[in-house]
Amino acid sequence: MTFDGPADSHTVFEDIAGKRFECWWRPPARAAAPTLVFLHDGIGSVAMWRDFPKRLADATGCGAFAYSRCGFGWSSPRDGPFAVDYMHREAFETLPALLDVRGIDRPLLIGQSDGASIALLHAGGTDRPVAGVILEAPHVFVEPLTIASIERAREVFFNTDLSAKLARYHRDPDGAFLGWNDIWLFPAFRSWTIEAWLPSVTCPVLAIQGEDDEYGTMAQIDAIERGAAGPFEKLVLTDCGHTPHRDHPDRTLEAMRAFIAAVEVGKND
Repeated sequence: MTFDGPADSHTVFEDIAGKRFECWWRPPARAAAPTLVFLHDGIGSVAMWRDFPKRLADATGCGAFAYSRCGFGWSSPRDGPFAVDYMHREAFETLPALLDVRGIDRPLLIGQSDGASIALLHAGGTDRPVAGVILEAPHVFVEPLTIASIERAREVFFNTDLSAKLARYHRDPDGAFLGWNDIWLFPAFRSWTIEAWLPSVTCPVLAIQGEDDEYGTMAQIDAIERGAAGPFEKLVLTDCGHTPHRDHPDRTLEAMRAFIAAVEVGKND
């Protein structure tokens, strides 16, 4: 199988259990610095992070690792439709395997939307050490607002050139979009929740939420603040939607930089 997707000098492909993963990897500039692990949103990929991983790595001296999940970017296709527990499987199976193959110990996880949920599940549902978790627009349960926005996104997909735009970032743009869209609109997914895992999240957490997020409300952040056992910080951004690092890149980067610095010196422990 040939993968001819976007690449730069830091792009690598990792083979795990018969699947090939598109990855972006840069080692730490400082020997003791942690590696930042970027987990993309529901229709994201390595390329859709744009230059943000590089900028944050430059600002902190940390390593940076991002990957496209199966069915996204230039990674292998999925074996079939998503199941309701697809984020659990990513957090408990795929992410640990990729961390091991890259030799990343005690990562600092940075997730957006679905990726934020995967970060929480990994931190709370495995016995692997995690230095900290940064969450952009996380989901820990399903809200009516989320479903309504995903339904609207489906209409946009079928009535505009969204598929062509996504083709810049995915080998199979239709499969990437519909895989995410179908499972979130599946009736059994309405009862999905990961709140039970929050008390096991003992590492420091930074949660970033836009006031104008069309896919979630502050109820998600409030639930994490109540449930997580570790130190908790939050940043609420005005004039900001579902992607803080794109809507307010400088403020988001500075908040992350300060949080990472505090984690490194143990101020959040």
